[in-house]
Amino acid sequence: MATSRRDYYELLGVSRNADEAELKKAFRRLARTLHPDVSKEPDAEERFREVVEAYEVLSKRETRELYDRYGHDGLRGGGFTPTTFDLGSLADLFGAFFGDDLFGTGRTRSARGADVAAQIEIELVDAARGTTRQVPFPVTVTCATCSGSGAKPGTEPVACATCDGRGRLQQVTRTMLGEFVRTQACPACNGSGRVVEHPCLECDGSGRTVEERTLDVEIPPGIHDGQQIRLSGEGHAGDLGGPAGDVYVQVRVKPHPQLVREGNDLFCTVDLTMTEAALGASVRIPTLDGEEQLELEPGTQPGRLHVLRGKGMPVLQGFGRGDQRVLVNVQVPRRLTEEQRRLLEDFEQSASDETYEADEGFFQKLKSAFR
Repeated sequence: MATSRRDYYELLGVSRNADEAELKKAFRRLARTLHPDVSKEPDAEERFREVVEAYEVLSKRETRELYDRYGHDGLRGGGFTPTTFDLGSLADLFGAFFGDDLFGTGRTRSARGADVAAQIEIELVDAARGTTRQVPFPVTVTCATCSGSGAKPGTEPVACATCDGRGRLQQVTRTMLGEFVRTQACPACNGSGRVVEHPCLECDGSGRTVEERTLDVEIPPGIHDGQQIRLSGEGHAGDLGGPAGDVYVQVRVKPHPQLVREGNDLFCTVDLTMTEAALGASVRIPTLDGEEQLELEPGTQPGRLHVLRGKGMPVLQGFGRGDQRVLVNVQVPRRLTEEQRRLLEDFEQSASDETYEADEGFFQKLKSAFR
């Protein structure tokens, strides 16, 4: 399923500050209208998938923050891919999202596995160039001995006698206003509709075991600190044959000792002595591609900003690179010998107005630095 390019808030018909309850209400309303079981419009299925995708993104804090900040490109860079759903039943769809049974079918359904959170740490240079990292994490998988049934090999689970295998119990209450039916999960089988009389010794009847897994995670160039990469279907195994969850890998970018990132731009400082600033100097500047020589003209002022075009971070899932901005800091001597003091006093006496030619004001330099 291709990711929709339409605005997700527009698809659901909600404002950008809509809360969880508003999102859920909007999704339920649209799902009941657009589901192929209900709508006969030729584009109903495509429109319905767009709505499902929009709700999937906006209902999760991590993907919503990523979308609000970077839009569709940020989601792709963060590893988001829409979940593929079997649209055969509207009840199944609501159950997958909300874990409830809206239509009172009382039918036992498989459950999706839980998601796994992992974290990796990379250098700023790796974030600029892109890299691949191995991520180890524990995950539950389908038991190989019982194939997920939870029953000892040679035996089978039996239907729950309490709910007759339905997984649900109904309680009917008669009142003056009529009959009220309340449905709840069967406490004897926890809603599965079956009971394992002879549990598998390997998984102790759960149908799942825990193993250590290592995955190669491709980190795209330009990724930002704190962004997540989603590995679909690599999470914990589902219950009763349900689909596996996802793995969300959070990428942390270590602080660079000399470079500071702001968006796609990089900032660094260079220290000049008072005489170097007055006479001019050739200095080495750290960049992502190694050190570069920077020529500073005589009379360089404190706060002077030099821009190295295209030396910043690459644009995530885009084209081009940001800039690197070099801020000049002039060091004033704190301790002077008598001879040094005499020489500076002689210089000051010989200086004129032309020696200190007017430059842009301090606040203009500050604006330029932030710009």
